[in-house]
Amino acid sequence: MPHSLLRTPFLALLGLASLQGATSCVSQKKYTELQQQYQALTQSRDQLQASKQALEQDKTRTEEALRTSLLSKNQQVNQLNENLSGAQQTNSQLSADLRSKEARIAEMQRILEQKDQAVKALRQKVADALLGFNANDLQVNLRNGKVYVSLSEQLLFKSGSTKVDPKGQEALKKLATALQGNQDVNVLVEGHTDNVPILKGTAGLQDNWDLSVLRATEITRILTQAGLSSTQVTPSGRAQYAPVAQNDTPANKSLNRRTEIILTPKLDELFQILEQN
Repeated sequence: MPHSLLRTPFLALLGLASLQGATSCVSQKKYTELQQQYQALTQSRDQLQASKQALEQDKTRTEEALRTSLLSKNQQVNQLNENLSGAQQTNSQLSADLRSKEARIAEMQRILEQKDQAVKALRQKVADALLGFNANDLQVNLRNGKVYVSLSEQLLFKSGSTKVDPKGQEALKKLATALQGNQDVNVLVEGHTDNVPILKGTAGLQDNWDLSVLRATEITRILTQAGLSSTQVTPSGRAQYAPVAQNDTPANKSLNRRTEIILTPKLDELFQILEQN
């Protein structure tokens, strides 16, 4: 507040006192007017002082609110910085994990491509080794990443017998020769029959289960004797429960009476990569 405003009532008071001392110089009316002016100025001063105090209080409250707000904002900024730092670390870790997974996927893809090429080469090698056999009796196919060597009953066995005919033994020995040295290939021998029950009283056989299993076992024995490792050949029998055709005609039944030798590449490297995940 300007000092001149605060001095005004005082000067007015001095003036009023001077007027009171002058008995005949100032009229009563003039004196009353001056006194009213003095009271108005005093009231204005008091109002100004109250306004000043209110403004100072408002200023103090505003400054305190600003300090509190600034402190809160600083805390928020610090928290955001901490969150950002944590997010950056998490992002870096996720990026590293992603690169590692991408590397493993690329390695898996490389191994699968190698296996596919190896299976195709194996299929060709087996097919070349078995050239000369009737296509109706012996077929070499590639399905689901595996090589299927399908041999008819006519090539291998007499009806109801578990002993392999000489022509069939020749085919099996050629197959064993082609597979020698391929220790990374599993060999599954599956025996299959039609749905015609075996003759009652057949020695050593109760049903088609026995017939299919014993035939697979006999073929396994020939393959291992011809040079395949016993650890990579497994015999199994499916009887009539995995047909390739309906057992409704003699021709279809003949298709079902077969032995399938399934060649599957070992995927140890691939499984190791999967275990790392």
